[in-house]
Amino acid sequence: MLRAAAILVLSVFAGPISADTLQTSAGTVQVTAMVTGLDAPWAIGLLPGGGTLVTERDGDLLFVSQGEVKRIAGVPKVAANGQGGLLDITVARDFAQTREVFLTFSKPQSGGAGTAVAVARLSENGSRLNNVRIIFEAVPGGSTGRHFGSRVVEAQDGALFVTIGDRGDRPSAQDRSNHMGTIIRINRDGTVPADNPFVGQAGIRPEIWSFGHRNPQGAGLDRQGRLWISEHGAQGGDEVNLIQPGRNFGWPVISYGVHYSGQKIGEGTSKPGMEQPEHYWDPSIAPSGLLVYSGKLWPEWRGDIFVGSLKFDYISRLEGTPLREVEQIKGPETERVRDIVEDPDGAIWFISVGQGAIYRMTPK
Repeated sequence: MLRAAAILVLSVFAGPISADTLQTSAGTVQVTAMVTGLDAPWAIGLLPGGGTLVTERDGDLLFVSQGEVKRIAGVPKVAANGQGGLLDITVARDFAQTREVFLTFSKPQSGGAGTAVAVARLSENGSRLNNVRIIFEAVPGGSTGRHFGSRVVEAQDGALFVTIGDRGDRPSAQDRSNHMGTIIRINRDGTVPADNPFVGQAGIRPEIWSFGHRNPQGAGLDRQGRLWISEHGAQGGDEVNLIQPGRNFGWPVISYGVHYSGQKIGEGTSKPGMEQPEHYWDPSIAPSGLLVYSGKLWPEWRGDIFVGSLKFDYISRLEGTPLREVEQIKGPETERVRDIVEDPDGAIWFISVGQGAIYRMTPK
């Protein structure tokens, strides 16, 4: 264990390390490497007062502060298989008082693994998670290593939204007796809010907020507190959706893509009672992290949606009604963009899986 920690110190470097520039519609921006040498990084959590938390899919949670990198002890055991592992991290809005963070991960289960949510307290020195509680576990799990989701977003009322993929079992996304292919909404202690849309309905999991999703890997709130998600389609049909409670988002009955075999998906692109995406991509870009930008540093981008592309190595900027992609922010640093977040100053941070790095984007 001591040897592993020593290797970590030697191989992961905290910044600012180097800076480059990119050309955007808002002018030249500076892109600064903040952390390098990461192994399959998945999510960023920015701590109030400074410091960064980073998840690596194989199960490590890192604390980066003032040029020092620590591996955090006490992380729940994860099933690091395929797309599963240690996934999202969200810092509670009241972290300054509670020091709580929320994690999503693929939890080992009998016969496989399922998407789970844990809450824990970060020690004062950032070295350990204490009082770790698993507050939600998707049932049933699955034996495949596909489509776990998963983002966790703290809503304005303090409830938690969690995105869960269909685990590669397409029909399950229309079966509300399980959690596959859904957005769930739970209280911070894991209980079910009384105003969830399916509470009290027989045969339906009460945590479900919306359903008919394939593999949502990006999620964020706009200024009105509305939840937006980005989700993977099959071959074509990646989507951005504005989530409304109780709604059916169609997968796998409707889609703007086709199966990888080239065969048609479901019944076409629309059906009564099923929601249309706000935007879709064809061909697929493999969308991951999603940010609705405040406009603090770039007022012209206020309210725009930024989505990372894992396939085509860029950050997509979307705006307007109807929502459309209007810009691709692209450079060597945007190789396989997994997560994208905004810091309190309005700078945009993003993970490049291909570079094994975290970058911070600011005006030049």
